[in-house]
Amino acid sequence: MQGKFWGVVVTGGALLLAVSLPAQGPTVSKVEPPNWWANSSVNPVRVLVRGTNLSGARFECGRLTCGNVKVNERGTYAFVDVAIPRDAATGSHPLTVRTSSGSVAAPFSIAPRLAGHGRFQGFGTEDVMYLLMPDRFANGDPSNDDPAVSRGLLDRSKGRYYHGGDLAGVRQKLPYLKSLGVTTIWMNPIYDNNNGLNRKETYDNQPITDYHGYGATDFYAVDEHMGDVAAFKQLVDDAHAQGIKVVLDMVANHTGPYHPWVQDAPTPTWFHGTEANHPNNTWQTWTLADMYSTPAMRQATLDGWFINILPDLNQDDPEVARYIIQNTLWWVGVSGMDGIRQDTWPYVPRWYWRDWMTAIKNEYPSLRVVGEVFDGDPSMIAFFEGGRQQWDGVDDKVDLLFDFPMYYAIRGAFARGEPVRQVAQMLSRDHIYRDPQNLVTFLGLHDVSRFMHEPGATPEGLKLAFTFLFTARGTPLVYYGDEIAIPGGNDPDNRRDFPGGWSSDPRNAFDAAGRNAAEQDVWRHVQKVAQIRAARQELRGGATEHLFVSDQVYVYRRGGTIVAINNGKEASDLTIPATALPADALGVCTAGRPVNGATVVRVPARASCIF
Repeated sequence: MQGKFWGVVVTGGALLLAVSLPAQGPTVSKVEPPNWWANSSVNPVRVLVRGTNLSGARFECGRLTCGNVKVNERGTYAFVDVAIPRDAATGSHPLTVRTSSGSVAAPFSIAPRLAGHGRFQGFGTEDVMYLLMPDRFANGDPSNDDPAVSRGLLDRSKGRYYHGGDLAGVRQKLPYLKSLGVTTIWMNPIYDNNNGLNRKETYDNQPITDYHGYGATDFYAVDEHMGDVAAFKQLVDDAHAQGIKVVLDMVANHTGPYHPWVQDAPTPTWFHGTEANHPNNTWQTWTLADMYSTPAMRQATLDGWFINILPDLNQDDPEVARYIIQNTLWWVGVSGMDGIRQDTWPYVPRWYWRDWMTAIKNEYPSLRVVGEVFDGDPSMIAFFEGGRQQWDGVDDKVDLLFDFPMYYAIRGAFARGEPVRQVAQMLSRDHIYRDPQNLVTFLGLHDVSRFMHEPGATPEGLKLAFTFLFTARGTPLVYYGDEIAIPGGNDPDNRRDFPGGWSSDPRNAFDAAGRNAAEQDVWRHVQKVAQIRAARQELRGGATEHLFVSDQVYVYRRGGTIVAINNGKEASDLTIPATALPADALGVCTAGRPVNGATVVRVPARASCIF
């Protein structure tokens, strides 16, 4: 009997009732993506519908064309290709999901395309990047501090709880960033995260929140503590109006442990294993570059769940592969953002990055991607460098990578007082890279302790580090708060709130009046070196030439600019191979004296000069 089933109720062994009950009709709770665009390089778009009673579903799509329907065994997910005519009108185009037991509308729309002018710009050596954690930067909208859907997760006294920062706060601080010299901001992920405490990933036996954004439960929504998609687009628009680009952090390797897929996956192979039975990540990224490693060794790194908790997405599943690509393009398309920072680059198959990058460039040719390869070995960074095939026959096509090897050298020299020669020696390894300009250089990130936490770190050393950062090859990155020498140990101490980002803060370090003398000195130095870099093209793309290197003195030329760094505890007289030098742009070194066709300059202890 179609559309019904027989129900039998038995109590105490006695048959009481037998009735014919209607079969349940389909329901829809989520459509991903919720919208798409006409004239897209991805057409048809593969739509994932979540609901109930979807078994045997067929789709009716009006002016759109639907096909290639696939429903999972439980009837909770349906995939459908939706082809969009080039002349399709923008607006609502609901998909009708029909089964033998009824029908239901799945909301879907065609969005208007954002104008390309001033959007999707990319980023690189012309820029100064600034990494901020939205939750820890500034609270611009107190109404979303403790949303009804996720009560009790706000507590500024706890390092791993939400603190109230949001997209509105970032938008309000754009003038501050512009005044510092920032041209590109990178934000940690803003995906919707778990609405309760995370009791699967704990520290000191205490539950945490996923304020950092890396524990996604919905890849098509902004976390309610941050704002919404409209707020993100407004931030991008406002940033562009200030001449600032926006880079968003994305995660293609894993979901959060509370994503609905963990308990009910769209396909049997959506993840590598299940919550109850999965490989644990070995963190052996070197095996991926090692041509002698066995496939099993590499798979342990590629397929393992981070910290044995974060579900590892399986890009070998074609539905997963397509889902991630479409999700990436959707965020770019709805916001107009300029670039992507991709998390955990080595832990996803390189062939997939090739396909992912190709899809991005087909749709947004100017957009640029920086990948995270957390390794201090230049050869490891070079292995994942885009633009050339490696021994595995794959070019992963990534635009930029983070320069972790240089980060370690910088920390050692300018914080811990180790020989500055190691910085020059690290640059000497640039021949390993296809193009060392495609590296993002930095002093700190959200995953490491602060510069000022290093043994021996001083504001003077921090200023030296910034001088090098802004005058060396690559794209310089400032971690929020480093411009005022914020201290902080390991996570979460390295993610302290920016002073003044909350109306209740006792001081406002976004303004000069709220900084102490040391903070203002570092801030002004960062602003100055950013201005110098902006004014001199050679600092953004000129060739590097080492002029003098000793244990604690380092002199190099980039085009017509000469940089002298004295990392030692005593002043040093340096012979510069130039008959005349312009005034020191930093105002530290006095005019030099000519000697035998060169110029001798005195550089004070723990100081730098730019000629």
